[in-house]
Amino acid sequence: MKRELIRRVLASESERENVSVAGWVRTRRDAKGFSFLEVNDGSCLGSLQVVVDEGIPGSEDLKRMLTGSSVSLVGELVASPAKGQTWEMRATTITLVGEAPEDYPLQKKRHSAEFMREIAHLRPRANLYGAIFRVRSQLTQAVHRFFAERDFVNVHTPILTASDCEGAGEMFRVTTHDPMKGGGKPEDDFFEKAAYLTVSGQLEGETFACALSNIYTFGPTFRAENSNTSRHAAEFWMIEPEIAFCDLEGDMELAEDFVRAMVREVVEEMPEDFALFANFVDKGLPERLQQVLEQPFVRVSYTDAVEILEKSGATFQYPVAWGENLQSEHERYLTEKHFKAPVTVFNYPKTIKPFYMRQNDDDRTVAAMDLLVPGIGELIGGSQREERYDRLKAKMDEEGLSEGYDWYLDLRKFGSVPHAGFGLGFERLIMFVTGVSNIRDVIPFPRTPGNCDF
Repeated sequence: MKRELIRRVLASESERENVSVAGWVRTRRDAKGFSFLEVNDGSCLGSLQVVVDEGIPGSEDLKRMLTGSSVSLVGELVASPAKGQTWEMRATTITLVGEAPEDYPLQKKRHSAEFMREIAHLRPRANLYGAIFRVRSQLTQAVHRFFAERDFVNVHTPILTASDCEGAGEMFRVTTHDPMKGGGKPEDDFFEKAAYLTVSGQLEGETFACALSNIYTFGPTFRAENSNTSRHAAEFWMIEPEIAFCDLEGDMELAEDFVRAMVREVVEEMPEDFALFANFVDKGLPERLQQVLEQPFVRVSYTDAVEILEKSGATFQYPVAWGENLQSEHERYLTEKHFKAPVTVFNYPKTIKPFYMRQNDDDRTVAAMDLLVPGIGELIGGSQREERYDRLKAKMDEEGLSEGYDWYLDLRKFGSVPHAGFGLGFERLIMFVTGVSNIRDVIPFPRTPGNCDF
């Protein structure tokens, strides 16, 4: 008999016989002559209540079916007399598949996020984390669907690279040299040069955009930043579209459309899980996300944004000044206090942005944009890329980046076109749509300074 997911069983339209399910026991309550089992298989937030009468095949193992144990059941799906549930199962056969002892770490109570990170191999079984990772899966599919509907080509850019897209130098070195036996020169290493884990697929993505027009990458990226903030991880996933024959205006439009589509996916397609976040994680979440769906995104230049912050009268931990990066507190002030809406800030000072961004005619700013959202701050960073060979070459020479980037400059020699793109940290998107405040809780096995467990 084929096993059915509990999600499908709970969506049944009528009573049925010979229904087969399997999952993990959340609770067991014993009464005279029968027991109630609450069984969840992770396919949805809801669990299936199962009535197990004494004497049915397998019922002799009931006392061993403690919280965390895995079971397999066959029975009749009938209307439930209990409030809050449509169906329950009357078991005809029950099998104990895997026993869990009394000290199973996940009991039916609330556990702290810190404790749950210590048992990351078990936390998907908890309601909150099951919901988070179902959202992650749903959004993964939605990302591919969004770009496919717009005729974008998915490109797998390399994880191992010799290029530093950001120019920050905070990269993980990849080597076959045994550190216990001494250093080893890069030219003697596997690739005969220094190699790193990628911080971005953008540069390689540009080569495909300059051939296939509209492309996107979606893969793991790595930053060797010694940061322990709630928004940073050493390993995370990035979504990076690149569009040929496109300027900054088109880039901002795509970014705003993308954010709306992802928010709509969770709000409309995952009501049960979304309700969990709204009720138990962040009660302001529904209003905040509805704001994204209903209100136009505000666009403001960096210069005007700085002026707004300087005249705000607000006290910031980090001073506001033209030519400095906007900090999270500044970004959240703009979205949560001043505009009360998502904000796209554009035309940043060239001194604080990477070499590849297109230089504006004022010779002070570049055609860059950051999309800021309430509760998070920066969600997307992007730009129109510098398509003029002479301008790009001069900037790369100035920053000492010419060596090893001939292939990148070739794109500006052989049929150069205006093009633009952006990068979005997938985990920040999940934080935004769930209200979960720490990046460690929206990625299955977080990698942070001093932590590479599991």
